[in-house]
Amino acid sequence: MAGDPDEKRMPLFDHLVELRRRLIWCVIAFLACFFVSYFFAEHIFAFLVRPLAHAMADRPDAKMIYTGLHEAFLTYIKIAFFTAAFISFPVFATQIWTFVAPGLYKNEQRAFLPFLVATPVLFLMGGALVYFFIFPLAWEFLLQFQTPGAGEGTLPIQVEPKVDQYLSLSMRLIFAFGLAFELPVLLTLLVRVGIIGSADLVAKRRYAIVAAFVIAAVLTPPDVISQIGLAVPLIGLYEISILAAKLIEKGRARRAAAADAEGEAGTGSPEKA
Repeated sequence: MAGDPDEKRMPLFDHLVELRRRLIWCVIAFLACFFVSYFFAEHIFAFLVRPLAHAMADRPDAKMIYTGLHEAFLTYIKIAFFTAAFISFPVFATQIWTFVAPGLYKNEQRAFLPFLVATPVLFLMGGALVYFFIFPLAWEFLLQFQTPGAGEGTLPIQVEPKVDQYLSLSMRLIFAFGLAFELPVLLTLLVRVGIIGSADLVAKRRYAIVAAFVIAAVLTPPDVISQIGLAVPLIGLYEISILAAKLIEKGRARRAAAADAEGEAGTGSPEKA
């Protein structure tokens, strides 16, 4: 208690300096990815529009519009931001891990590192599902509400999507599915730290099924295909989380049994001596 206060302040100061250095690397990585992504923003947007273009292939006059002079520019900015955030995530994760890992025990590092790796992989899987499966089905369903007109005195109803609205809808679905696919990571972490167990997950299965459809109804557009397309994977991921929780508990039980056996062997050896 009577020591020099600087001896207590310096470690905290060193940690803050290290944190600032890690954050600077994260910002540099994000900005670099942002400028590169903006250069390819038009191609990225064309990639996102491809499912809609295929769904509207029977309309040679189909086009996308923007009604504000700045709308297309801001759309490309948003595309560059979202793309940079996704591409630079490994850098963010690496810097965070490098900052946190020295303060963890070896077993804690081995426990959390797989979750850090699984997070972007599962997010990418969710995004791929919505792009290759949900987009084609959802766009085909929504385009069915176009009408050619009932005759004289009526006008046809045809869709001319706005670029910013299409981007908002697409990214909303991609992020909804990507975050939904993080469910096993979240539940497995809760099981590993002992907050919940596999028995709790099994007991709450019926509520999880209802919650999956409620979440799908909130996060997706008001069409049945998107809602079912998100709810069903959520339920499947919940079942995978139950299996992962059981494997974690079995491993924990084996380690506890091994520790008890070592303890009994250690206490029994002096008696034999």
